[in-house]
Amino acid sequence: MRARIPLTLSLVTVLLACEDHPATLAPDGAAAVEARAANASAASQIAQLRRLVAPFHDFQTASDAGWSSPITTCLVAGDLPSTPGSGAMGFHFGNVAFIQDGGVVDLLQPELLLYEPEKNGKLRFVGVEYIVPFTDHPASAAPPTLLGQPFAQVPEFGVWGLHIYVGRENASGIFAPWNPKVSCANAGAERAVGGHHHGG
Repeated sequence: MRARIPLTLSLVTVLLACEDHPATLAPDGAAAVEARAANASAASQIAQLRRLVAPFHDFQTASDAGWSSPITTCLVAGDLPSTPGSGAMGFHFGNVAFIQDGGVVDLLQPELLLYEPEKNGKLRFVGVEYIVPFTDHPASAAPPTLLGQPFAQVPEFGVWGLHIYVGRENASGIFAPWNPKVSCANAGAERAVGGHHHGG
């Protein structure tokens, strides 16, 4: 409710302004209010996601909670020709129950958690990825969406995918597939950790 108060006041201000200049201010003003409302809603939902994944900064906790299946090696930009960018994604660990749920898209049920290998051998949580297999949502169909963001096709793995970097800031954008701050430099022999390529 608190998040809606400024939006309501803004709406009143825009409507009053529109009475004086209906032809010029109404469309732009309404669009601006809608954009602010959408942004506020998305921010609120991302805050919920951050609370959900807070314990998963500890990899063992995430593994115990169900994200225990190694899905990919430590992916760096260039590993997926269909997805240009810079930086890396890291290792992907999956929750098989969510991957095999028939294509359900649920903000609080991310199929994959992303981890960056550190020098000390530990894994640093950087974000989540939602995937929908082409077998559940054909590549020929319109993309699934979440928080108003369309999923992108990852043909190398036969899935639609959408990232949200809620663990490590992403200069390319919170929904961008690659994060310039993430590196696989410390992966070493761990690059062979995942042989089950379900998602990218």
